[in-house]
Amino acid sequence: MAKRLLIVLVALAFVASLSSVAGAAKDSSLMGWVTDTHCGAKGDTPKHADCARKCVKEMGAKWALYTPSDKKVYTLEGASDKLNALAGQYVKVTGTVDGDTFKVQSVAQTPEPKAPAK
Repeated sequence: MAKRLLIVLVALAFVASLSSVAGAAKDSSLMGWVTDTHCGAKGDTPKHADCARKCVKEMGAKWALYTPSDKKVYTLEGASDKLNALAGQYVKVTGTVDGDTFKVQSVAQTPEPKAPAK
């Protein structure tokens, strides 16, 4: 009985370790619009740049990236000066994603993809 209990406990520990590894941060690149956490997807335009800067500077919002491909908003950490300069622009960010947070290693403006022809 004790041996079976030990085997079950070891198996549970193994499964728990696998799930924590699956949820770990991973390196990746994303493309989308630099916006803020208050406006999120509504900030997917160059016209939103001043509003995003004001929300981050004065209202406690954080920099964010709206990715139109999956309609997700990621909170961005790091590179604040560069994000401020690229507010309202379509960019490619490289870094580490962990859930809905993206730790920015680099960010650069990139052309927005063309809409598919109908």
